[in-house]
Amino acid sequence: MTTTVFLVRHASHDRLGKVLCGRMAGVTLGEEGVAEAARVGERLAGEKLAAVYSSPLERAVQTAEAIAAKPRIDKGLQEIDFGDWNGATFEDLERDTLWAQWNSDRATARPPHGESMVEAQARVVGWLQWALETHIGQSIAAVSHADVIKALIAHALGLSLNDLHRFEVSPASVSVLVAGRWGLKVHSINEVSR
Repeated sequence: MTTTVFLVRHASHDRLGKVLCGRMAGVTLGEEGVAEAARVGERLAGEKLAAVYSSPLERAVQTAEAIAAKPRIDKGLQEIDFGDWNGATFEDLERDTLWAQWNSDRATARPPHGESMVEAQARVVGWLQWALETHIGQSIAAVSHADVIKALIAHALGLSLNDLHRFEVSPASVSVLVAGRWGLKVHSINEVSR
């Protein structure tokens, strides 16, 4: 029996590309994001989902609610804790040498007072293992964040965390993992409905 996991990145918010929101509260979808989330809901409407899980952050929950009226909130899908960088502008981060290190060496770098990529990957892989055991032979959706989804895809492909820049996970995109007794495979990455 195969289990299918639709990994959905939350839709766009008004700070996208300007601010590293991280775990900031109160970041909600913008007008464009609401439309993107609706398209994701339409895309997944025929998939017979047994459950829809979401990161607890508002932008993820709003996206998940376009897929299912009552998504299940799970901290395993939470955004990376960027510590001191939560809420920083990308313009300010560009002047931080630790930011350059974070972007060149995800396998060992850590945001100041934050969570390493290794820790974030372990957390979300633990969630995936639980989900696969809980939903054998079913299809589920999980709404999360770009780097968290990239960490799962890297795990499935056996890539180093330093290789996350090799593929994109856009706002409101769907990436698909399929699992069975034979293991885990990536069915698709970064499907975006226009």
